[in-house]
Amino acid sequence: MSPARPDPAASVPEVPTGTVPPSAADLAATWFLDHESAEVADFVTRHAPPGPDLTARAVALYYAIRDSVRYEVYAADMSRDGLRASTVARAGTGLCIHKSVLYAAALRAIGVPSRLVLADVRNHLTSDRLRELMGGDVFRHHCYTLVHLDGRWIKATPVFSRRLCRLYRIGELEFDGRTDSLYHPYDMDGRRHMEFLRVHGEFSDLPYDRIVTDLRQAHPNLFAPAMRFVNGSLEHDALGAGTR
Repeated sequence: MSPARPDPAASVPEVPTGTVPPSAADLAATWFLDHESAEVADFVTRHAPPGPDLTARAVALYYAIRDSVRYEVYAADMSRDGLRASTVARAGTGLCIHKSVLYAAALRAIGVPSRLVLADVRNHLTSDRLRELMGGDVFRHHCYTLVHLDGRWIKATPVFSRRLCRLYRIGELEFDGRTDSLYHPYDMDGRRHMEFLRVHGEFSDLPYDRIVTDLRQAHPNLFAPAMRFVNGSLEHDALGAGTR
């Protein structure tokens, strides 16, 4: 008989929501959030055609990035060019930082203010290999997106795809454009999954140098030459039952 599953809604740790009203910086095109690029414009056109309902378009972009951009930590391109929204749209893969950058840029392309949030998290269900490379189960600078709709900031995490969630037996993160979408603290079997430890702040642009410096300090074994993480596959880890 499986143990009773805790109520995720009652267990999600409180992560501060944006309280500062949006400014021009939250709609601006930057080197990383290059929403005026052809790649981002094409992504938006394909997944969120023009229309008057900004919430519906923001939700459509969320699901497009969640499920059509492959989430992968291994071999992630951590170069400046690799973390541009246009590059992520073209490559179709990346980790939470890449996917959040693309979502933030796509939102700005349709006129929705956006910010990036960086936080340290404990991933209780990380694979054995990834835990060894990371030096534990705490990951520095998990990234999600703040979306400004209907006069308020909403948290959105278009990161783990439906397929990866099923492989790791994690509930899929839904988004309706009205309520926060953050990782559940428990998986589908009632085991601890994700725990937010520290929020580093909200950013109108990607603080690249800070991220890379901190990741190299916290997880030096993740890096391979040429500003990429080491090779591997999260799907292979899951299929090999390499999670705890």
